[in-house]
Amino acid sequence: MTGLTHRAQIGATLIEVLVAIVVLSIGLLGLAGLQATSIQANQGAYYRSQASILAADITDRMRANRKAAQAGAYNLSALTSAYTATTTRKDKDLSEWIPLVAKLPNGKARIERDNATGLVTITINWDESRSAIKKADGTAADATANFVYRTEI
Repeated sequence: MTGLTHRAQIGATLIEVLVAIVVLSIGLLGLAGLQATSIQANQGAYYRSQASILAADITDRMRANRKAAQAGAYNLSALTSAYTATTTRKDKDLSEWIPLVAKLPNGKARIERDNATGLVTITINWDESRSAIKKADGTAADATANFVYRTEI
């Protein structure tokens, strides 16, 4: 009888090892997926923080040149990623700032001043398709992200 019991146990250890390898493999695949999602979210957060810093940068430049900013000289009516400078302080500010915005993926900026309220709206757009995480229903998230900053100069 001991021979039969021993013979039934011979392949059990091998099966246990194979099951353990399958479970471990599934766990490692899940961990790799989690890491990839984490990297995507981190990249998106980096872009948003850069947009926030850029909006604060141009706001500081506008406050340093308050008279021109209040006159609407800094207005960029269309989303742009290029600017040609002339000799004014405003042109120097924008020609330094716009290339920084363009470093975001497909980065573009718009600046508008509302004469009625005196509020300045700074809009920065960029392509977030590489770092966008899919929606809960599995569809693709919006590819264009934007950061809107409103302030009074």
